[in-house]
Amino acid sequence: MDLKLPITIVDELSENEVRSEGELDLASGEIRNVRYLDPRRAAQGFPAAQEDYEFTMGILRNGPREVEFRIEVDVLRGRYSVTPSELLELKVRAAKLFSQPPPNLH
Repeated sequence: MDLKLPITIVDELSENEVRSEGELDLASGEIRNVRYLDPRRAAQGFPAAQEDYEFTMGILRNGPREVEFRIEVDVLRGRYSVTPSELLELKVRAAKLFSQPPPNLH
């Protein structure tokens, strides 16, 4: 199965955060096609390699609903991924998220 979902990636630094978008591969847990929301950010290097880096999380959205999850970072390769146990939990939470009817806006 080749299922990739668009996600938001948030790298938390001590004084601010860096947001980017990417695709989470639900089969492998790899996150690919990462693009910073601020185009100037790429010149500043990989956020997790900075001294004031704290952690990285992901956000999966379906309309106004969202699910947050932990993202692992490989600083040496400059890559993001989700652990197998976190991926399994995320699949369960995402299934609930996508199976719910849209909220009544009236």
